[in-house]
Amino acid sequence: MLLFSYIGRKLAHFLAKPHDTEELFPTSNPALLQRTLRKGDILLVEGTSHFSTSIKYLSQSTWSHAALYIGDHLSSQEDIDAGIEPLSLLEADIEHGVRVLPLSAYETLHSRICRPIGLSESEINQVIQFAVARIGDSYDLKNIFDLARYLIPTPPIPTKWRRKALTLGSGDPTQAICSSLIAQAFQSIKYPILPDIIYENPEDAERISHYQRMHRHRDPSLFTPRDSTYRPTLK
Repeated sequence: MLLFSYIGRKLAHFLAKPHDTEELFPTSNPALLQRTLRKGDILLVEGTSHFSTSIKYLSQSTWSHAALYIGDHLSSQEDIDAGIEPLSLLEADIEHGVRVLPLSAYETLHSRICRPIGLSESEINQVIQFAVARIGDSYDLKNIFDLARYLIPTPPIPTKWRRKALTLGSGDPTQAICSSLIAQAFQSIKYPILPDIIYENPEDAERISHYQRMHRHRDPSLFTPRDSTYRPTLK
């Protein structure tokens, strides 16, 4: 097990490293980004790491990473008075697990803000508290086969199976990936980001007008960063 953990850490470190030849540019002024963000927002990022390349290919999207904006939730009054930059983003990182970091960590990258609609301040705080309670959770780095799949940037996987190929880990309850953690946080207040839609017609199978449209929570492990861009729950 120690050997697998060692190999897993080395593999995660490699996957987290940026490509030497890939350089992206910010799409907004950092100061404007800071002023625009509100607690509960999701910041989508186009990453440059080896892991990000695989995520973008498998999800067929520009976005490879998602972080939850928590503002000054973890900042002390002393830090605020001293002008210390708050640890305002909460994310699940392949190498470091669930952690908090300053907005400046991503201010030089292509990014997009997604904002939940219709939530009260109390509900936003519940989402943040759920996510903050996960700080310290990490990937199960002993399962090196789960990590090794991302060594191939564009694996030959049929389109319909690509989403499931993103599922990482052996089921260890302490693991988390960025989009799954955020999905779980919002689902904890019964606010699904991208629900499964099913149709049920218990009475008349011939008249489509009798079908009932139902929303069901999607398995959080099947979320991708781009799912945060879908309506009706986020804008």
